Amino acid sequence: MKVTISLGQMDVKLGQPEANLAMVAAMTAEAARRGSDVVVFPELWSTGYDLENGARYATAVTEGIFAEAAALARQHSIAILGSCLSDMGGGQVGNTAVYFDADGRILGQYSKTHLFRLMDEDQFLTAGDHLTLLETGWGKAGLGICYDLRFPELFRAYALAGAELIFLPSEWPHPRLRHWRTLLRARAIENQMFMVACNRVGESKGTQFFGHSCILDPWGEIVVEAGEAEMLVTAVIDTAQVAEVRAKIPVFADRRPALYGTG
Repeated sequence: MKVTISLGQMDVKLGQPEANLAMVAAMTAEAARRGSDVVVFPELWSTGYDLENGARYATAVTEGIFAEAAALARQHSIAILGSCLSDMGGGQVGNTAVYFDADGRILGQYSKTHLFRLMDEDQFLTAGDHLTLLETGWGKAGLGICYDLRFPELFRAYALAGAELIFLPSEWPHPRLRHWRTLLRARAIENQMFMVACNRVGESKGTQFFGHSCILDPWGEIVVEAGEAEMLVTAVIDTAQVAEVRAKIPVFADRRPALYGTG
């Protein structure tokens, strides 16, 4: 099935939810004008890595900035995904991606399961404890966030569960552009599925972020890729390509999990 996806590559303003929401609103309106079914935004798009003040921003996924995103989805009849700081209860804060459908309803939510020590996530955030597989009108999609990309087991688990596509909101910095491109391509090729990754641009706390938000197909080929400035990029994909590739090179039928010590 064909689906049109936009990637809202933005410069996230540190600790400025209102300014970031204004950019998200503008990009969402433009994505809807282009006829997109889904618009994806970066990791922690509302605040950036203002984690030391995380408790100030964190809300339930039905309130605060999440409710604002849901309202945009309803207003423009477009699904929205991106991660923000969530209140997980008991004083715990999560880095949580919520997929709002075109009616603003929560189709699924995922809190980052691998915390990135190099940006102090382990000091301020609580890791999620489960994966999330979305049942959309155009197929099954898994959710991951940024650093999760370095853990192939997560993506194989999604593929074995039937995922045809992975959404990956990110804040991936220089100098690791080669890692970004290589790992995204590897995850797409080895699991024979689409990878949809939205990364931020700009500078924060001395760290430079390079963008290069992209969509890769199940062959690992680039469908669309942004540059290193704020921009909205849009592409049409056909999820039927997943079944075609998996039939041509039947890696899942040829797996030998008993040898790997895994399921």
